[in-house]
Amino acid sequence: MLSAPPYTGPKSDHFDGTRFINPRPVEPKGLKHLMKFMFGTKKGVWKKTENKRFPPPNERVTDGQIAVTYINHATVLIQMDGLNILTDPIWSDRCSPVQFAGPKRIRKPGLSLEVLPPLDLVIVSHNHYDHCDLPTLKKLCALHPDAQFITSLGNKQLLERIGLTRVTELDWQDTVTAKDTLTITALPAQHFSGRGFADRMRTLWMSCMLTGPSGHVYFGADTGMAPHFKHIAAQFSPIRLAIIPIGAYLPRWFMADVHLSPDEAVEAVRILKAETSIAIHFGTFELGADSQYQAVEEMNAALDALDPADRPDFRALDFGECLTLAADD
Repeated sequence: MLSAPPYTGPKSDHFDGTRFINPRPVEPKGLKHLMKFMFGTKKGVWKKTENKRFPPPNERVTDGQIAVTYINHATVLIQMDGLNILTDPIWSDRCSPVQFAGPKRIRKPGLSLEVLPPLDLVIVSHNHYDHCDLPTLKKLCALHPDAQFITSLGNKQLLERIGLTRVTELDWQDTVTAKDTLTITALPAQHFSGRGFADRMRTLWMSCMLTGPSGHVYFGADTGMAPHFKHIAAQFSPIRLAIIPIGAYLPRWFMADVHLSPDEAVEAVRILKAETSIAIHFGTFELGADSQYQAVEEMNAALDALDPADRPDFRALDFGECLTLAADD
């Protein structure tokens, strides 16, 4: 059975007892909308792309520095305060229930599993196949047995089914502390969940904030535009680094409720007032009608249209490229 086990628990302002609710409530798209998207939408051009070679990441980053390496899709290695954090890891060839069908990767990950430094935390924001890749998670558990897996409410049971034992699930605004130095706060996102036909919105999705001596790092995960950005900016300031999705945004009639467009991503960065931001969720899998480089091109065009004084530091890293923020940045 493809569907994930559903969450059961008390009602809240974003859980009605059966299904979770977005910060900006929207009517979920149904099967007819999916069929229209799959068979009635002209898709952009994608082609196989070879990665450049970049130096492997340092084993640890300390003394107020923050290093972020874009690996692929929403998979990012964040290094701060002596800890190594991996987000939404996917190394599989397809983001699909099976490896003989479904969206196939266009580019290899920017880092191999074998060159990752020792992992302390692995964040799984929600249960979609491109963010919760069970084969990759099983490999990471074997390679990094001391890693703690952090996920959103209701997903612990799914991860434990594949043998993960160090799993903590969080509701929005829940926190957990790692190694006595880093606090992870689960935060809202405008998205949805589901791995089959019977589990849509039955487990939670999240973004999250990492807070340590070196500052706040925000992982936006997978999201559309909603008021949560304004609330997060008010709750956490200043944000040293924001990691924001930009791809799989076309057609807007299908994607706007759950995926930022590039210009919305620029606006989100401006709302968050992040000192530095990097783009994710592009160039790996053909999940929308946008072409391979369209999201990055339109993000840069949106930035260029701003007055230089208002232009945020928002950039797209290459696969495997590392950006290091100095302690005084």
